[in-house]
Amino acid sequence: MFLKLIIFSNCEEHISVDSTSADKSFCFARLLIFFILDKVPLVWGNKLGATRFLLCGCDTVVGNFSMSLRNELLKSVWYAFTSLDTEKSGKVSKSQLKVLSHNLYTVLCIPHDPVALEDHFRDDDDGPVSSQGYMPYLNQYILDKVVEGSFVKEHFHELCWTLTAKKNYHPEGAALPFKDAFRLWCLFNYLSEDTYPLIMVPDEVQYLLQKLLTMTRLEVGEVEFEELFSTMPSGVTVWQFLKLATSPNLLRDISMESLSMAIQDLYEEVIQDVLKQGYLLKKGNLRRTWTERWFVLKPSSLCYYVNEECKEKKGSIAIDKDCGAEILPDRDGRRCMFCVKTTTKTYEMSASDTKHRQEWVTGIQTAIRLQQSETRSLHRELQIKRREQRELKEQRRAARELEIQRLAELQSEKERQQKELEQLRDAQKKAEEAILQEQQRHRNQQEEMQNQLAVQLREAEEARATMQAEMQLKDMEATQQRQRIRELEQLQDHLQEALVQEIRARRDEEEYRQAQAKLLMQEEEKLHALLRMREEQIKYVERAQREKQELQQEMEMKSKELQEAQKQLEDVREDRERADRNVQVAQRKLHQASTNVRHWNVQMNRLMHPISPGEKRVASAVGFQGLWGVSLTRQDSPMKWLQSSFEKDSVHSASNQMEKQPNAPSRSNQI
Repeated sequence: MFLKLIIFSNCEEHISVDSTSADKSFCFARLLIFFILDKVPLVWGNKLGATRFLLCGCDTVVGNFSMSLRNELLKSVWYAFTSLDTEKSGKVSKSQLKVLSHNLYTVLCIPHDPVALEDHFRDDDDGPVSSQGYMPYLNQYILDKVVEGSFVKEHFHELCWTLTAKKNYHPEGAALPFKDAFRLWCLFNYLSEDTYPLIMVPDEVQYLLQKLLTMTRLEVGEVEFEELFSTMPSGVTVWQFLKLATSPNLLRDISMESLSMAIQDLYEEVIQDVLKQGYLLKKGNLRRTWTERWFVLKPSSLCYYVNEECKEKKGSIAIDKDCGAEILPDRDGRRCMFCVKTTTKTYEMSASDTKHRQEWVTGIQTAIRLQQSETRSLHRELQIKRREQRELKEQRRAARELEIQRLAELQSEKERQQKELEQLRDAQKKAEEAILQEQQRHRNQQEEMQNQLAVQLREAEEARATMQAEMQLKDMEATQQRQRIRELEQLQDHLQEALVQEIRARRDEEEYRQAQAKLLMQEEEKLHALLRMREEQIKYVERAQREKQELQQEMEMKSKELQEAQKQLEDVREDRERADRNVQVAQRKLHQASTNVRHWNVQMNRLMHPISPGEKRVASAVGFQGLWGVSLTRQDSPMKWLQSSFEKDSVHSASNQMEKQPNAPSRSNQI
């Protein structure tokens, strides 16, 4: 109880009043680890038993987050576990693991039952930790319950860094600030290999250090990096990396302030996925005024704040695969303008110069490309590509070593055959010497036998014949040996020629591969160009087909209208011909009527002539005049009325014939 009071009182002294509840809980968890590890004796852990950190548990099923995040969390937990393993035996006491698990629950924002936690780490052999080890427990009860985005990763890494740095980080000389060392530790974990114990290959170390030195405006050559990595060809640990990052030979005249700023920028770029950040002028949506904001570009969003401290967030632009970034022309007195187009809105911004505008547009297009490829992190994608390149390079190196080994075997085979040839030559020489000695001995024997045994000449001749037969046999053997030697020499020549041809073929094959690779690159470029041309041709053909279909439809409509117009023209022509015939008939009738009218007028004028005194008339005429003369003379209007009515009737009949085709002139004019 007294120990608990000391812990809580010390924790409250280290937690500020202005801290939020999340910061207080994290600070309390970190201080709780400090006090328990510093003040609780390790004998308690020996009484309560120990458990192992089994790396085989890394193959468990992924929970509510990605495997890359799981591996990232496991790397930090591995450092925390190894820092608790003071005896380097792979075992840690259950009491320490219980405290570690409680703090992991707290930092990862996972709800848990303290009673169940006590049951998991009780002092017996029945719990999940005792039977399986800590790694399966960590996967099943902690990591499988993690929800991505529900916790602050930096707090989690700070907890594990605090544990491991207290035991392992002992800087010498001009040490880095604790915060910068923590950021370098996070960068190391991010780019390290997925095998335990954790190391970083020299290529990744060189990549990370080059980016760090580039941000400090310092360039280091390849030779200097090779000298640094000559003592550690297989890889470096995080503590070697921290020592290397602060090496005077590497940093030279870089100040600690510049190094801290470079480490912070690199940490934000790699760990926090910040593609670009800086001040921009943003056009408002309602007031349409320009305001300077601090923008932070990430793969999924473009957030803007009041200033670079990023405390007061003013808004956020969600970036997805349907967004776009375009450069705008200068207008309204604003220069270096560009816009970000989303599915619902367009945001206009202005940079300080053309270079910054191009950097922002390129960064936004990179974020859109990452969203289209469904990639969470740019540097994770680059790390995978570098790893694939290293594997390909390793495969090529293995192939070259295999080829060299094969050539060495051929060379050794050639040397062995040369040795056999020399041995055969020595044997041939010895056989010839033996034959010569044998011949000399036989000749001496023959001379002695001729001098001493003249009587035994026949026996000597038979012996000589026998010796000659043996000599022939020896000669045949010598001939066979010489033939064998010639065959071996020919075989040696063939093998040497085959070796030369093999070397020439390898050289030709390498040149062919280089030429083929170059041709493949050219073919890929041509293929891309042809694909673009094909897409343009397809679009042009589709547009031409649509225009052709529209033109065909229009031509069909025009042809239909032309047929109707031709039909109407034929109808009009028939109507016109019929009307012309009717007009001619009417004209003839009118002409006949006018002739009749003139004739009647003449007769009427004759009838209407007054009778003079003393004029002589025919009787019939006198009688007619006597009957009608006075009345017609007085009243001549009825006759005129009859004449005019007759003329009207004639004209009216002709007009009726013309009115039977009222539309004929209009149709003719229309056509």
